[in-house]
Amino acid sequence: MPSGDGWQGDVLRELRGGAEQGAQGPGGQTYRASAPGPVRSRQAPDAAHGGGAPRQAGYPYEGQEQHAGHPGGWPQQAGYQEQRQEQQAPAAHGPEPQPQSAPGSRPVVDEGLAGAIRRKPRYGESFAARAVRALRRTLSSSAAREVAEIARTAEVLQRPVTTGRQIAVTSIRGGSGKSTVAALLGTTYAHYRQDPVLFLEADPALGSLPLRLGAETVRWTTSDVADIVTPNMSLLDVTGYLVQLPDNAWLLPASQGQIGVMLDSRAYERAVVALRRYFGVMVVDCETLPAEVARVALAAAHGRVLTAPATPDGLTSTYSVLQWMQGLPPHVIAGTVVVFTELVPHSGLDLDAATRTITSTGAGVQVLPYDRHLAAGGPVRTELLAHPTREAAARLAADVFHLSQKRH
Repeated sequence: MPSGDGWQGDVLRELRGGAEQGAQGPGGQTYRASAPGPVRSRQAPDAAHGGGAPRQAGYPYEGQEQHAGHPGGWPQQAGYQEQRQEQQAPAAHGPEPQPQSAPGSRPVVDEGLAGAIRRKPRYGESFAARAVRALRRTLSSSAAREVAEIARTAEVLQRPVTTGRQIAVTSIRGGSGKSTVAALLGTTYAHYRQDPVLFLEADPALGSLPLRLGAETVRWTTSDVADIVTPNMSLLDVTGYLVQLPDNAWLLPASQGQIGVMLDSRAYERAVVALRRYFGVMVVDCETLPAEVARVALAAAHGRVLTAPATPDGLTSTYSVLQWMQGLPPHVIAGTVVVFTELVPHSGLDLDAATRTITSTGAGVQVLPYDRHLAAGGPVRTELLAHPTREAAARLAADVFHLSQKRH
């Protein structure tokens, strides 16, 4: 692999080729973000039903199409009707392939390592900082402003959608907080919204999303489900292959924590096309760029999040990628938010200057402040997050969701 500037140029040329060809997978198949069926609010869970999974009324909605002119919808593209007809007539192509045997469940954390992991998670900020914040709220009028801000954020996050929104989270290198940001985004959507939320992991290289979400075991993977889910299945059937999380959220991991598991772009396409019609919001934790699946996910997503460490090197690399994105269709960069993650208490980066630099390209910018609880690397517990972190996560979720509903 070339090094230095030559490597960066090769990366940008590879990315440009993948995006301009409409995110083509092997065999020349083009992935288009066509409109799934409409999403409705959930109904009361049926506690008597086996498996404990909530029964949803009205899922899926067969025979309903999203018109290109519908407000907030995803415009229909050429080839959508043919694709829809193929999905509704599986008999013409023979039965869907099924795995030869069901995989066994595997623990997210190996039993031999469980004792080495910190059992008691830390608060995101110190006791003194929490006490000072509580005192300031008591003695000032900041509490009223805070409530008003929360109300405005909740109004954006609770807007109804006519088609499921796909939010892709990626980065240009590991260790930038990509899975952490994906976990915070999906958890925020699940908290505020009533329709089901799906965490879909598209990073089979030992991704950390199941650990961040507190999943204890994983079984079915994205590659498995790509060949199982069919259009005639109900939401209750589909969730039998997923990991249930709090607040009507679900997880589909990309691997069982084993090295060598593969997820190609065609399997990802099949999984997304099969699952998107059941969920109001789908948060996709992608591979790092310039991986093929990450390029496909970005091309099809309604909203894009690019995480970068709040360091001079992170700013430089991200700015180079955004300059390349300026040569793509305008909606790509207009629907992208860069998240600078502070990995240490004092990053040494002038965040105000960095924000001005990034926004000059047309992308949005958010900052995820340093948080002791997130830095520990264990399951994310929202009640232990620092107050600034919770506010930043809510602002980011609202910003990306708003962009995902706009027509750029």
